[in-house]
Amino acid sequence: MQDKKTDFEERDLGKQPMTEGELDALIGDRPYPDFLNSRNELYREMKMKEKPPSREQALRLMSKNPNLIRRPIFRRGNAWVFGFDVEKLGTLLK
Repeated sequence: MQDKKTDFEERDLGKQPMTEGELDALIGDRPYPDFLNSRNELYREMKMKEKPPSREQALRLMSKNPNLIRRPIFRRGNAWVFGFDVEKLGTLLK
Protein backbone atom coordinates (compact mmCIF):
# COMPACT_ATOMS: atom_id res chain seq x y z
CA MET A 1 0.00 0.00 0.00
CA GLN A 2 2.74 2.41 0.92
CA ASP A 3 4.67 1.52 -2.25
CA LYS A 4 1.61 2.47 -4.32
CA LYS A 5 1.38 5.80 -2.49
CA THR A 6 -2.19 5.04 -1.58
CA ASP A 7 -3.79 6.89 1.31
CA PHE A 8 -5.12 4.58 3.97
CA GLU A 9 -6.18 4.60 7.57
CA GLU A 10 -4.50 2.16 9.92
CA ARG A 11 -5.95 1.08 13.24
CA ASP A 12 -4.34 -1.25 15.77
CA LEU A 13 -7.31 -3.25 17.00
CA GLY A 14 -5.26 -4.57 19.91
CA LYS A 15 -4.92 -1.05 21.27
CA GLN A 16 -8.17 0.39 19.95
CA PRO A 17 -10.79 -2.37 19.51
CA MET A 18 -13.87 -1.74 17.42
CA THR A 19 -17.19 -1.38 19.17
CA GLU A 20 -20.20 -3.47 18.22
CA GLY A 21 -21.67 -0.36 16.57
CA GLU A 22 -18.53 0.28 14.52
CA LEU A 23 -18.43 -3.35 13.41
CA ASP A 24 -22.13 -3.26 12.52
CA ALA A 25 -21.58 -0.14 10.40
CA LEU A 26 -18.46 -1.61 8.78
CA ILE A 27 -20.15 -4.88 7.88
CA GLY A 28 -23.35 -3.21 6.69
CA ASP A 29 -25.32 -5.50 4.37
CA ARG A 30 -22.36 -7.76 3.64
CA PRO A 31 -22.36 -11.29 5.07
CA TYR A 32 -20.91 -11.01 8.57
CA PRO A 33 -19.25 -14.48 8.44
CA ASP A 34 -16.84 -13.00 5.86
CA PHE A 35 -15.39 -10.91 8.69
CA LEU A 36 -14.69 -13.88 10.98
CA ASN A 37 -11.09 -15.10 11.09
CA SER A 38 -11.30 -18.84 10.51
CA ARG A 39 -7.71 -19.22 11.76
CA ASN A 40 -8.61 -17.87 15.19
CA GLU A 41 -8.62 -20.30 18.11
CA LEU A 42 -12.03 -19.11 19.39
CA TYR A 43 -13.48 -19.62 15.89
CA ARG A 44 -12.28 -23.23 15.92
CA GLU A 45 -13.25 -23.88 19.56
CA MET A 46 -16.79 -22.66 18.95
CA LYS A 47 -16.96 -24.57 15.63
CA MET A 48 -18.21 -21.44 13.90
CA LYS A 49 -17.76 -22.96 10.45
CA GLU A 50 -20.32 -25.65 11.24
CA LYS A 51 -22.50 -23.50 13.49
CA PRO A 52 -22.04 -19.77 12.76
CA PRO A 53 -23.04 -17.41 15.56
CA SER A 54 -25.92 -15.01 15.05
CA ARG A 55 -24.97 -11.60 13.73
CA GLU A 56 -25.46 -10.03 17.15
CA GLN A 57 -23.33 -12.69 18.84
CA ALA A 58 -20.62 -12.35 16.16
CA LEU A 59 -20.48 -8.57 16.65
CA ARG A 60 -20.19 -9.00 20.41
CA LEU A 61 -17.47 -11.65 20.06
CA MET A 62 -15.47 -9.62 17.51
CA SER A 63 -15.62 -6.48 19.67
CA LYS A 64 -14.32 -8.42 22.70
CA ASN A 65 -11.84 -10.57 20.72
CA PRO A 66 -10.27 -8.43 17.97
CA ASN A 67 -8.23 -11.39 16.70
CA LEU A 68 -11.52 -12.94 15.64
CA ILE A 69 -11.81 -10.24 12.95
CA ARG A 70 -10.33 -11.18 9.58
CA ARG A 71 -7.66 -8.64 8.78
CA PRO A 72 -6.51 -6.57 7.17
CA ILE A 73 -9.65 -4.95 5.87
CA PHE A 74 -9.26 -2.69 2.84
CA ARG A 75 -11.92 -0.53 1.27
CA ARG A 76 -11.85 1.63 -1.80
CA GLY A 77 -15.18 3.11 -2.77
CA ASN A 78 -17.67 0.24 -2.63
CA ALA A 79 -15.02 -2.47 -3.11
CA TRP A 80 -13.77 -4.42 -0.09
CA VAL A 81 -10.99 -6.94 0.51
CA PHE A 82 -10.89 -9.00 3.70
CA GLY A 83 -7.64 -10.68 4.64
CA PHE A 84 -4.38 -10.39 2.79
CA ASP A 85 -5.21 -11.45 -0.78
CA VAL A 86 -2.55 -10.08 -3.13
CA GLU A 87 -4.63 -10.60 -6.27
CA LYS A 88 -7.73 -8.89 -4.88
CA LEU A 89 -5.65 -6.07 -3.42
CA GLY A 90 -4.04 -5.51 -6.82
CA THR A 91 -7.48 -5.21 -8.37
CA LEU A 92 -8.63 -2.85 -5.62
CA LEU A 93 -5.67 -0.52 -6.17
CA LYS A 94 -6.05 -0.22 -9.94
